[in-house]
Amino acid sequence: MYYIISKQEERQKYSLGRKGLKQQEKVKVRINIGLMVIQNNLLKPQRGRTISLATNPDVSATPLLNLAVKKMKDFNRDLKDEPFLLLYPDGTEVANIPGTQTPFSLSAYKAEVGKSYQRITLFLCSTRDFEEAGKLSDLSDSDPEMIIRQSSDFDLADTLPMEPIDESSPVQKYREKDVQPHDIIAELAMDIDHKKVSRFNICRSDVWDGAVRGFQRSTYSDNNDMFIKFNDDAGFLEEGLDTGGPRREFLTLLMAVLRNRPIFDGPTESRYIVCNSRAAREDEYFLAGKMIAVSIVHGGPAPHFLSKNLVNYLIGNPSFSATIEDVKDEEIGKVLKEVLEAESDESLLNVILQNSGMFQTAGCFRGVKASEKKAFIEEYLRWYILDRNHSAIQRFKDGLGSLGFFAALQKHPSVLSPVLCFSAKALTASDLETMFKPVLSPVGSNRQQKEGKTIVFWADYLLDCEEL
Repeated sequence: MYYIISKQEERQKYSLGRKGLKQQEKVKVRINIGLMVIQNNLLKPQRGRTISLATNPDVSATPLLNLAVKKMKDFNRDLKDEPFLLLYPDGTEVANIPGTQTPFSLSAYKAEVGKSYQRITLFLCSTRDFEEAGKLSDLSDSDPEMIIRQSSDFDLADTLPMEPIDESSPVQKYREKDVQPHDIIAELAMDIDHKKVSRFNICRSDVWDGAVRGFQRSTYSDNNDMFIKFNDDAGFLEEGLDTGGPRREFLTLLMAVLRNRPIFDGPTESRYIVCNSRAAREDEYFLAGKMIAVSIVHGGPAPHFLSKNLVNYLIGNPSFSATIEDVKDEEIGKVLKEVLEAESDESLLNVILQNSGMFQTAGCFRGVKASEKKAFIEEYLRWYILDRNHSAIQRFKDGLGSLGFFAALQKHPSVLSPVLCFSAKALTASDLETMFKPVLSPVGSNRQQKEGKTIVFWADYLLDCEEL
C-alpha cells in the first residue's frame, strides 16, 4: 500500500514539469530586523542591532516574529529571554496591513509600501519596554511623540523606512535630529547590485569626457556597481581590482570638474544653475543631477557647492536670500548697485527707466519708492537666479531622482540639504593628523624609535594650537 501511494505522489510531482516545480519552490527573500528599546523615555531603534533575515515572502506576523526573535538571540547572546513584539518602524504592533483590516503578510506589506524586500525594516521590542512606553505616554499628554498606538489604523506613510516624524505624528521613530546622512545614504545604497558592474575608462586629464561616455553607455545602470579604470601618464590603462579607491578618486575628480561646468554660475561655494543652450541640447542638466546622486549613494563625495537658494527651490522651500555679489554679470551687478544706492524716489525711478529692458524682462518694471528698493532688488534676484532657469532646474531635479536620492532629500531636507551646500568647518587637530601619513623606518631600528617620539610631539603641538 505504501509503495502504491509513494508512486502516485512521484507521478504527480513529475506531471508538473520543470516550470511547475519551480513555481512550487518557495524562494526566500531578505528583510531587515532591528531592535527597539526605551531610551530617554522614548522608544527608539537601537543602533548596531539590525540583522538580515531570510524568510518566505508569504510569512504572516506570528511566524515572522518567531524567526526574528530566534535569529536576534543567536546573534546577540546578551538579549534577555523575555517575550517580544514585532513592530512597524513607527512603533505600532504588526498585526494588520497599515490602514486596512487585512491580516499582515510580508508580500502584501511589500506591495503596499512599494519598497524592495531588502529595504523593508521591522523591529523587535520587548513587551516590557512596549508597555512601559505606553504608560509614559499616558503620563505626559504634552509630549505627542510618546503616544503608542496599538491598533493598525494609521497612515501608511508612517511605516516607510527612514520617514521623519512631524509634530502631529504620535509615535517616536527617527526624529529628524536623530537621523544622520550616512544612515539615509546607506539605506539608498542597498539597491546597488554588487554582482553587476558598469565600467568607466577614465583619463585624468579629461575626466568629464570619460564620465559622460560611461554614464551614456547603453549598458550603464545606476543600480550597478561602478568599475573604474584610469589611464596612466604613459597611455596605458591601470590594471588592478577596483575595491573602492579608484571609484572614490573618480567621483572626487568628477565633483571638482562639475563645479566649473558652464551650467553653473555664481560664487565658487554657492553655485546656481543657469541656462545654456548647448547644455540643454545635450541634456547636461539631467546628467549633472544624476552624477551628484550617483556619487553620494555610491560612496563618493557630495558636491558641497550648490547654492542654498537652489536647494530650497528644489525641495519647494520658499526661503530665499541673495545678494548682488551672487550675480557675476558685471553690467547687471552695476545696475543693481545703482538701484541700491539711490537715495530718493526720483533718482530710483531714473535708474529703473534707464534700464527698463532689463527689468521688463524680469517682469518687475514698475515705479518703486526708495523704501522698497531692497524688496525690489530681491524680487529681481529671485527671477535672475531661479525663475528664469526653471526648466533647467527641473531637468536637474529629474537627474537627482536617480537611486531615490531626491525622494530622500524631500523626506529629510534638514539632514540632506547640508550635504549639497557648502558649510565651513573649523580645522581640528584630528583633521590634520589624518591628512598626513608618516613613512617610518624599519620596526625595531633606533631611527624608528626617535620617529615615534617625534610623532607624539607633533600630535601634542597640534593639540596646543587647537586650544589657543
